[in-house]
Amino acid sequence: MKRVSFAEFGGPDVLRLEDAEEPHAGPGQIRVAVRAAGVNPVDWRIREGQKLSAHPIELPAGVGLDAAGVVDEIGEGVEGVAVGDRVFGEGSATYAEFAVLGAWARMPEGLSFQEAAGYPSVVETALRVIGETGVRPGQTLLVSGASGGVGSAVLQIARERGITVIGTAGAANQEYLRDLGALATTYGEGWVERVRRLGPVDAALDLAGSGVLAELVELTGDAGKVITIADLGAAEHGVRFSGVAGSVPDALAEAADLIARGRLHIPVEKSYPLADAAAAHIDSKAGHTRGRRVMII
Repeated sequence: MKRVSFAEFGGPDVLRLEDAEEPHAGPGQIRVAVRAAGVNPVDWRIREGQKLSAHPIELPAGVGLDAAGVVDEIGEGVEGVAVGDRVFGEGSATYAEFAVLGAWARMPEGLSFQEAAGYPSVVETALRVIGETGVRPGQTLLVSGASGGVGSAVLQIARERGITVIGTAGAANQEYLRDLGALATTYGEGWVERVRRLGPVDAALDLAGSGVLAELVELTGDAGKVITIADLGAAEHGVRFSGVAGSVPDALAEAADLIARGRLHIPVEKSYPLADAAAAHIDSKAGHTRGRRVMII
């Protein structure tokens, strides 16, 4: 089978499209014929060699955590899923023709493989960080870097829970944020005052790692109310870095329910073939995404 891998840490040029042995489902796992794989910032962070305790790695390694595809092998002890089912979920080395998943859910009707591949990690992350802030219905959550995959999920899940969201993003994405129910403003010079004019902030999320933690602490008045998933200097500001996943099966089940009820939709901004994995990583690191980027197989 074909898969994307790397044998050394480094820039996107270390990625290789190679022939590899097919993986097989172990106990509690399934294997899928991958139709699409999500592109997440954690993918290029791992490739660069960033020290992410939640994702220890041995080289050479495959790339990717999220996938959507068709079940073609079921491991020992797995129930409730059959060969031929269309599923989306999390596993390892998903930029490949076949991948093993450890958590999955059936795809809601009407969802394409490309769309489905964009949900697993971002919905789990969104649910986790909303919970970690402690923000409650009727309160206001500030989201810095709100137009990407996690931000898109946060805005919609918060709206569903009765939480007001103020989102920052580039000028081109202001209407997109408003369509998702957020109070929107641009980042850049004067952004703190623009946020203040929109109202008081009870908690804040940094999803982009753009060096705004001090301002988020200032706006909330409490470093304990600020969570980042992207700034490795969080401890310097007394801010929590959230990197350890919660229950992925529970997150996938909630995602499937929200999608089926029309309460959650994350668009796919761009798709890439496996041969263009390096370009996908370059684009992901550059940011400014509206929704998701995915690999197509």
